[in-house]
Amino acid sequence: MNIHLSDVQNNPAAGWPMVVDLDGTLTPTDTLLESVIQLIKRSPLNLLCLPFWLLKGRTAFKETVCSRTAFSAARLPYHEAFLAYLQDEKSKGRRIILATAAHQSIAQRVSDHLGLFDDVLASGTGRNLKGSAKLVAIQEKVGTEFVYAGDSRADIPIWNAAQAAILVGASAGLSKSIRQRNTIEQEFPKESIRLSTWVRALRVHQWLKNLLLFVPLLTAFSFMDIGKLATTALAFLSFSFAASATYLVNDLWDLESDRAHPRKKNRPFASAKIPILVGLAVAGCLLVLAFMLALVVSPAFSLMLLLYVVLTSTYSWMFKEYVLIDVIMLSLLYTLRILAGSVAIAVVTSAWLLAFSVFMFLSLALVKRCSELISLEQNGKAAARGRDYRVTDLAVLWPLGVSSAMSAVVVFGLFINAPDTQSRYATPSLLWLVAIGLIYWLARLWIKTSRGEMHDDPVIYAIKDRGSRSTVVVMGVTMIVAHFLVLDGLL
Repeated sequence: MNIHLSDVQNNPAAGWPMVVDLDGTLTPTDTLLESVIQLIKRSPLNLLCLPFWLLKGRTAFKETVCSRTAFSAARLPYHEAFLAYLQDEKSKGRRIILATAAHQSIAQRVSDHLGLFDDVLASGTGRNLKGSAKLVAIQEKVGTEFVYAGDSRADIPIWNAAQAAILVGASAGLSKSIRQRNTIEQEFPKESIRLSTWVRALRVHQWLKNLLLFVPLLTAFSFMDIGKLATTALAFLSFSFAASATYLVNDLWDLESDRAHPRKKNRPFASAKIPILVGLAVAGCLLVLAFMLALVVSPAFSLMLLLYVVLTSTYSWMFKEYVLIDVIMLSLLYTLRILAGSVAIAVVTSAWLLAFSVFMFLSLALVKRCSELISLEQNGKAAARGRDYRVTDLAVLWPLGVSSAMSAVVVFGLFINAPDTQSRYATPSLLWLVAIGLIYWLARLWIKTSRGEMHDDPVIYAIKDRGSRSTVVVMGVTMIVAHFLVLDGLL
């Protein structure tokens, strides 16, 4: 029978100390895994050292990792409902002890930050407080009468010895097992990972960027070729799965900076709605699937995908922290998608298209940075965390972005007068209407940015914004008309 002691008058549990676990209970994340990620981020070479440190034992491993990292308890996500319960019990005078297998330094930081705990029991000085070892430490500190709050099967020996159990985020099977053997003081059910959470984590909306793979298909006017269309569709899925895999890993890489960001702190990993190990497993599966599809397209396309993964990873792990280098890398990654589309259907990409793409996407990347800096300025902040950008840099980034946009238009104008264009298009003069559309569209993006109305990703904004969509469609139709329709007598 499931008895909730808190619902019973003269609750005897009120006199029993409450012992609280940390990882998975007080916080939904794993502090050791987060420390390891922080350590690898500080120096990727540390990844090679991890197996050797682990050979010394789990306690020594935790000691080594924690001594080389600076863990922030202030930005750690917490189980809010359970935390409110602890605060309420503390206000009633109940004794609360933090008992965790995490290292002493992490546990103490959490205790100091929350100000709830009377004592802290944690791993260190040669002992790893997990399972039965934690039970011994608890009984030495508080005696045999206590209530234990936990979440995992490793806590079963402690629950068996406790007077009552508090279940926090435990699995359905574990919860059922504990209910059959223990009195339940309180239960905070585990939240299942919603489909919408996975959609956010995988950044499915970012797949729209990979529509750039279809650009060579359109510029070669091969969009009626079913074979090439199907090949490009497979290439699109391949790049999209690979992109989602890198987004998962990058979000883990950016945990600290995301938690300091007013909006990014709600991302699935930053808020610990998706466990770290689950995210890594899904990322691995997606990457394998991406390369399997790439091989179906062609071996050459597989190399393009590999280049994309390497560049986007080095961007996230290294280049994104350097001013201007990051936006140049972003423009190259956008252009790489167009090149990959050309390789997929075996067509030659013109130098005009590549030059136009570099300037165009450099401008869009600068829109992204300027929109972020404007958001920081509106929130009273002077610099971006994890990036070498300051609000004062807008004085330089603004003209650089607008001039890059106009450079793209100039390249397009030169393309119109190129001999190859004159021979390929029935009415090349119509392309000047496209140039005017580009001026309007790019200027509109920058105006929206100056007003603080720009989504931090301009490519996604351009696809979602009705005015942008209409402009792009009109420009596309105009190019098709210019290619097929002879209007020399009218122009």
